[in-house]
Amino acid sequence: MTPNVEQRSNPAQLKALHQLAVEMVVRLNVILKSARLYEANNVLFQQQVALFLELVRKGLAEAGEAAFTMRAGTLFFNSIRLKFGFANYSFFKFVQEEFRKVQLGGLRFDQGVAESDVQTLMTILARIDREAGRPFEAFAAEAAGQGLKTIRLEKMAPSDLAPKPERNSVKVFFLGMTHLEEAFASKSRDEKFRVGTTRRLMQSIFNAISDNESFVQGLTNIKNFHEYTLNHSMNVCILSIALGRRLGLDRNELVNLGISAFFHDFGKLDTPKEILEKPGKLDARERKIIEKHPFQGAGKLIQFIDLNKLPLQAIHVAMEHHVKEDFTGYPRYFKRQSINLFSKIVKITDFFDAITTKRVYRTSHFTRDEALPLMLAQSGKEFHPVLLREFAKMMGVYPVGTMVALDSGELGLVVEINPETVYLLRPRVKLITDAAGNKRDGETVDLTDHDAGGKDYARSIVKVLDPLKYGLNVADYFLARAV
Repeated sequence: MTPNVEQRSNPAQLKALHQLAVEMVVRLNVILKSARLYEANNVLFQQQVALFLELVRKGLAEAGEAAFTMRAGTLFFNSIRLKFGFANYSFFKFVQEEFRKVQLGGLRFDQGVAESDVQTLMTILARIDREAGRPFEAFAAEAAGQGLKTIRLEKMAPSDLAPKPERNSVKVFFLGMTHLEEAFASKSRDEKFRVGTTRRLMQSIFNAISDNESFVQGLTNIKNFHEYTLNHSMNVCILSIALGRRLGLDRNELVNLGISAFFHDFGKLDTPKEILEKPGKLDARERKIIEKHPFQGAGKLIQFIDLNKLPLQAIHVAMEHHVKEDFTGYPRYFKRQSINLFSKIVKITDFFDAITTKRVYRTSHFTRDEALPLMLAQSGKEFHPVLLREFAKMMGVYPVGTMVALDSGELGLVVEINPETVYLLRPRVKLITDAAGNKRDGETVDLTDHDAGGKDYARSIVKVLDPLKYGLNVADYFLARAV
């Protein structure tokens, strides 16, 4: 039975179908990886196919149809746009890339979909030659030749075949976290780690920032509480390269700055997790332990096999990123005027990302617009005044990712600051609700635009809001924009 309009607009049903579709994507991920390891008659592969087919039949029963389609770089189930967060991003990314490699724009399952057809389809999809001149045609011909009947294939639209810059930026972001995780793992197993890959990663981050700085800054809104050190280090790396670029550092200097920021917390590998995630104030013993991580980080970096490719500044940054401008903080220094420039930059970006991240041991956190005035109040004491001023100018009065209320009654997210000083209070804003407060995927508006009369601004910011209080994950917007 095809669902009627009332059923389709039922929020509870839509939410349930969205969750069902997410489970299907996760299962697709497992099946495709299994198909590369096992033959079609393997029990494990067949079990995964059966579990996936169960979900498909449930979707057919509840919605009357079950189809995955790629439109404008977004994955849909039936007419529902699938949203994803950090936890399931890798599954979506893998499935979408597998579709893209064979130019598969859609999979539509018939009511009587056969298990044998699912097995056939997944086996072909996992093993088809992706280098063929016309990959979809080769894929479809192979499927038809093996008797596929109850699953229909659609070719990807030409506009979806070209990679989006935002998608590449997201890929680089998560590759960075994976790379840092590998570095942590190599040192915990006392293995050698090569820095050559890190240098290439920094080049990619630099390119992404050059292509679209606002979007890449937006990715630093990603906050993975379970992998804080990895996520935090990636955010600090991005913000540091962006700030260094504003300061006029050349490309090689920015790569070295990125590496230094990337490994600034490397010493935390030896800090017990119960101390890092203690939900209360550290006692004197615990504080002493955590204050050892600068020395430990510098010591571990020296052990890298590609030490000649590791900038000397990285060791300085590992040691100095908790030293304040007035030479207090830790570890203690007795020689004045000895703090490295890169350490001063990372001091700023490290502090900013830390206080705008909700943590188990902190009762509250600051929104991005709240963090900057707090930091500016410590100029000259905690932070280098000139570098901090440039950072504040880079982030803007309303940093990218800030949730705002407009005088029109609409709510929105800041997606790009206005580079002209006179318009610092007028960024570009993605509308996320209408004037009545109803959620919507609205357009992006420029707050410098005037109304029909041409005398007054069409919209102005009246208030900054905490997205967590509204149940909004800002990072989802930037991830959805890319995929």
